[in-house]
Amino acid sequence: MFHWVEHTAELELELEARTEAEVFAVALAAFAELTGDSDGPPLEQVIKVEAADAAMRLVAWLEELIYLSEREGFVPERIDALELDGDSLHARVAGHTGQPAHLVKAVTLHRLELREDEAGGWRGRVVLDV
Repeated sequence: MFHWVEHTAELELELEARTEAEVFAVALAAFAELTGDSDGPPLEQVIKVEAADAAMRLVAWLEELIYLSEREGFVPERIDALELDGDSLHARVAGHTGQPAHLVKAVTLHRLELREDEAGGWRGRVVLDV
């Protein structure tokens, strides 16, 4: 589950998931909703990121999605495989090429959070510069 919180020139994204791995899938779904377009030729991307903690992995994940969107016109649709191993994340992402909306400029560290909650689920927050 996700929902958007409006900011001036920014969008705050709050994330909820059952597992840490699902947080990355939910973040991808939110990014796809924000930038998606009509279908184009299928494309698969392999994404590898490393960061010292879970919150910074989320930042690196979103930054890579932004880069692929800007550079290759990649519109992500779903994660076909995702592995978290220590400080690294390795994923195979299915999507298509297209004309994604280039709304997101960057991921900020303002109010950044990704943590396991008291009930054993995961909650995150990230602010996007738009």
